[in-house]
Amino acid sequence: MLLTYVDESFTARIYWIGALLVPDAAAMRLSEALDQVVVDAVKTYGVPVDVELHGYDIFHGRKRWRGVPPRARIAVYKAAMSTIGAEEEVAIILRGVKREQLAKRYAHPRPAHEVVLSHVLERIDGYAASREEYALVIADEVHDQAAHRADLTRYRVSGTGGYRSRRLTQIVDTLHFAPSHASRLVQAVDLVTFLFQRLELSGADARAAAVNEQLWAFVEPRRYHSWCWDPMATQS
Repeated sequence: MLLTYVDESFTARIYWIGALLVPDAAAMRLSEALDQVVVDAVKTYGVPVDVELHGYDIFHGRKRWRGVPPRARIAVYKAAMSTIGAEEEVAIILRGVKREQLAKRYAHPRPAHEVVLSHVLERIDGYAASREEYALVIADEVHDQAAHRADLTRYRVSGTGGYRSRRLTQIVDTLHFAPSHASRLVQAVDLVTFLFQRLELSGADARAAAVNEQLWAFVEPRRYHSWCWDPMATQS
């Protein structure tokens, strides 16, 4: 069984959803290793014991990371990404859509989250099939959870639609939603997805770009698939 954790990160330009696929045997190991990252951060930098590994908050010093020096926050992010990347059985899938182009192409476009989630589920299903595994999908809490569960049911019966429609056969049960503060692995996919969308930001200064690239290098070997859909581009 592949425990598959899903979260979104977006800007005004691109809406991304990432998936972290973790074999069941590795899930506890990775979760405990991320717990240790927090334990070390508490001892070394004095962060609260109940701190969440949340990409936006760490990078910008928000919420429980307020007052923690930038170098310390980057060091914690580095430790977390190194921990995720060290788990060789992990796979990462990232899908995005250009939001302005989505609105231009369709008079009544589907919400970006719905569009990208369908693309992510296609790739999760394909990856699971390639490994002759099933996947259980656990997502960070969002609005319209019932609608997303209904979509999954429809995808099983009639496919995901679009130019590469796929009938989902490897995703078991329903979509499960969990608060990020209760799951280190939901936090892990948040860290990965947030950092990936930062790589795509234009206009970042050279120093920030270098830090982002260094952090991403830890998990790059685990990237199975990533792509951003431009609805206005000719589909090949």
